[in-house]
Amino acid sequence: MKGDYYRYLAEFKTGNEKKEAGDQSMKAYESATTAAEAELPPTHPIRLGLALNFSVFYYEILNSPERACHLAKQAFDEAISELDTLNEESYKDSTLIMQLLRDNLTLWTSDIPEDGEENQKANGTAKLGGGDDAE
Repeated sequence: MKGDYYRYLAEFKTGNEKKEAGDQSMKAYESATTAAEAELPPTHPIRLGLALNFSVFYYEILNSPERACHLAKQAFDEAISELDTLNEESYKDSTLIMQLLRDNLTLWTSDIPEDGEENQKANGTAKLGGGDDAE
């Protein structure tokens, strides 16, 4: 949640304040990812939601569709490989977040520059926990 908070700040701040919020967000996401990977299975909704929001950070704040796609794809692929271990309780939440990861991958793949071109698309990124912009 700390990473999300700072990401939201970075979305509207400018200059040094934007950079500082982005740096704080990165630290929080990295720390949370380390803990989630050590303690939670790849199919756990909290781990998947963290990967979703961290990938949105890479895409929207750091303008790095390549890194965002890599992170989202890795989380999706790891979860798919263990889908059969999901209990009934988590299945719905986990598969919903996996679909959001897949939706973002589809959207972002078209934004990865080919031959040095920058393709700017309208932003329709799916994320968790944000008011109007969440799906």
